[in-house]
Amino acid sequence: MIKLLGKLPNDPIIALSGGVDSMAAADFISRSRSVQCAFFHHGTPTSNEAFLHVAEYCSKRDWPLHVGVMSTNKPTDISPEEHWRNERYRFLDSLDGDIITAHHLDDCVETYLWSTMHGTAKVIPYKRNRIIRPFLRTPKQDLISWAKRNNIPWVDDITNKDTKYMRNYVRKHIVPHAYEINPGLAKVVSKIVLLNNRR
Repeated sequence: MIKLLGKLPNDPIIALSGGVDSMAAADFISRSRSVQCAFFHHGTPTSNEAFLHVAEYCSKRDWPLHVGVMSTNKPTDISPEEHWRNERYRFLDSLDGDIITAHHLDDCVETYLWSTMHGTAKVIPYKRNRIIRPFLRTPKQDLISWAKRNNIPWVDDITNKDTKYMRNYVRKHIVPHAYEINPGLAKVVSKIVLLNNRR
């Protein structure tokens, strides 16, 4: 079941990557309000495939689409993941409106485990400037189920399986072991998300 945090803004801009999470989120939100979408092109072949998918889908549904393009080189002192994230948020912050991302509960579990290993346990915040993340208590599987039930097409980013990127390594190798130790981990993290949102 899709659980929402907070109140959805009117006429939001949805960060749409082409993956199942954001495609399901966009369809879910569009059932109750008009939407715009935003896509950030990372300048890779995989990103180009996702862009073509998103552009076609938005065109069919008459959703306005804002597009940002990677235009800077990666500094030597940060990882590619961090550089991509910084540039993506710089683009989203430049847009005029309330922006929604499809970060979900599984993302929060990964962030919680990763940050715990670095000494300070935390979860993804509900809000960052004008960006809100209303799906933080929704498991990824529920977004997948929504997409399948409603025939929402998506593209799979093959780089999400490449464990040279730390987020993928945590997802593939650490999260499964954490659930063996505590099968209720997602419920624990969901409660933390809710508690943080009430502060």
